[in-house]
Amino acid sequence: MQKVSRLLNLARKQAGIYDHAVVHSHNFVPTAAGLASSASGLAALAGACNEALALNLSSTELSRFARKGSGSACRSIYGGFAEWKKGDSDQTSFALPVDANQWENELAMIFIITNDKAKKISSRNGMQQTVETSLYYNDWLKAAEADIKTAKNAIANQDFHALGEVIEANCLKMHATTLAATPPFSYWTPDSLKAMNKVYEMRQNGQNCYFTMDAGPNVKVLCPKKDSQKIYNDLQKEFSEQQLVLAHAGKGIESLETEVSK
Repeated sequence: MQKVSRLLNLARKQAGIYDHAVVHSHNFVPTAAGLASSASGLAALAGACNEALALNLSSTELSRFARKGSGSACRSIYGGFAEWKKGDSDQTSFALPVDANQWENELAMIFIITNDKAKKISSRNGMQQTVETSLYYNDWLKAAEADIKTAKNAIANQDFHALGEVIEANCLKMHATTLAATPPFSYWTPDSLKAMNKVYEMRQNGQNCYFTMDAGPNVKVLCPKKDSQKIYNDLQKEFSEQQLVLAHAGKGIESLETEVSK
């Protein structure tokens, strides 16, 4: 609720009004479980504020506004690939779309929900603890700068394996920083490791798939869209249908006309 209230207050201030607001929110993924629920939810709220208060924000301005609710929300304004520009101030920290010449439509992602409960350590608290105490954090930052260049080159060249390798390696490096924090912690569960090992096994058997994880226990498997059903079926040998979600690139933020009961 703090994130929602903060964004609403910023919107009120920008519009010069102080009316109350009724917010209805519905997630299609578990909340606070490392499945980007805050990214999608806060981006949607930013878009709703923009529409309701006629703020007339550009995509860049809307991305910057959404970031104030949740950092990752700045990327969810756009469909396909997006890059969060770190910047050095409020004005220079926002996301921009990464042109993939529609390649994102040839890719798929399978979510393996190993745990749908809220995380014991929130993304915000986990990141703060890592930044303040992990000896690996600064090295990870340097590696991330190189990784984003590699990822963008892979996207430009539509090189699936280069993209898969860098996102998987970057994910593992990020999670290593939490193990070096004081006190150390991890978002992984035994089922997280089971999912990662399953992806390794499938890749050794010739399947085109790589995994990544956010700050949470759930694993996402990147694969070509044409191979997604076979990979999904193979994952069903280890995980239940309720644990698997096959997804494709979205369109980014959209406005829908709906009836709201008073």
